[in-house]
Amino acid sequence: MDLRFTDEEVAFRQEVRDFIATNLPAETRERLQSGHHPTRDDIVNWQRILNEKGWAVPHWPEEWGGTGWGPVKQYIFREELQSAPAPEPLAFGVYMVGPVIAEYGSEEQKKRFLPRIANLDDWWCQGFSEPGAGSDLASVRTTAVRDGDHYIVNGQKTWTTLGQYADWIFCLVRTDKEAKKQSGISFLLIDMKSPGITLRPIVTIDGGREVNEVFFDDVRVPADQLVGEENRGWDYAKFLLSNERVGIARIGVSKERLRRIRELSASEHASDGTPLISDPRFAEKIAEVEIDLKALEITQMRVLAAERAEGKGKPNPLSSILKLKGSQIQQRTTELLMEIAGPYALAYEPEREEGSNEPPIGPEWAGLSASTYFNARKVSIYGGSNEIQRNIIAKAILGL
Repeated sequence: MDLRFTDEEVAFRQEVRDFIATNLPAETRERLQSGHHPTRDDIVNWQRILNEKGWAVPHWPEEWGGTGWGPVKQYIFREELQSAPAPEPLAFGVYMVGPVIAEYGSEEQKKRFLPRIANLDDWWCQGFSEPGAGSDLASVRTTAVRDGDHYIVNGQKTWTTLGQYADWIFCLVRTDKEAKKQSGISFLLIDMKSPGITLRPIVTIDGGREVNEVFFDDVRVPADQLVGEENRGWDYAKFLLSNERVGIARIGVSKERLRRIRELSASEHASDGTPLISDPRFAEKIAEVEIDLKALEITQMRVLAAERAEGKGKPNPLSSILKLKGSQIQQRTTELLMEIAGPYALAYEPEREEGSNEPPIGPEWAGLSASTYFNARKVSIYGGSNEIQRNIIAKAILGL
């Protein structure tokens, strides 16, 4: 198995790198490099730049804006975005609901929604998890009852990421209460401006307002916004989740964070006045993460090489290793940033009021490191918890 990039792939990486260097707004790059999340405008503006180039939805069918790139070029593209760092296209539209509509939606739905998703004219959010239906997603209780040309939707969704910006939400709803759990679920597209929808923010452990609860009270949804067939939503959800896990190892993110860790540890000093990087134990911690990241990258290349040789087929169980180790490495890099920041890591204000004249305590990046650390706790849960990934590895790879 040849894990090396071809000359064409190396040239493609340089093309992507040059395009990002030339077209990514400087303020967006600086914001991400300093540890801040991209703003809504950062994400929208950059996705529209990518869409104008024809790169916003590279994995979609070519008739709807896809590039025709194979898995290796798609991997290179995402790694370069993460390493720049640059905002990635909005996942809820580009990697989740967009492919579902392209695969299972009606022609009218494709024409109506796909061009707007590619250009981020509509911001989408995900309505899957509910209180009591997270890991056991088939237990959703939000109902949709057919009433002529509409469905009447009642229920609640939770952990709805960035729902405060959303124009639309794609939802799993129960359309047959008598059927077996998975068999009575449908996939609905719902306008967030519909009467009867209430959104309430959830303040997370890092002090942010990234996630929300969404309540549906007799919300009328046109029946033509049902994707595919009624009661087949579970099949579409599994297809969506397979797309969500694309690139979940986020190797480029960890590479950029390690670069930042080396830079900061060379300039920040220990109590004896020496740079932190000169502390053998701290340098050893960086080296340990770098070695694990290189091993993860090689595993990623093995998966890509298999896809390049055999084409896409059933999911490769090695992807569970990518998810497991990738999330662990991301969390370890946030721990290293916290160690560099020391006591200044605790002095952060994720929602600093506009116009505040109180300066941050210590360097701004240090105050953000605690927020990043707490936020990264979730990466071992979403996209399939690490406990589930260990079970897959034990059965599919080790044969236990």
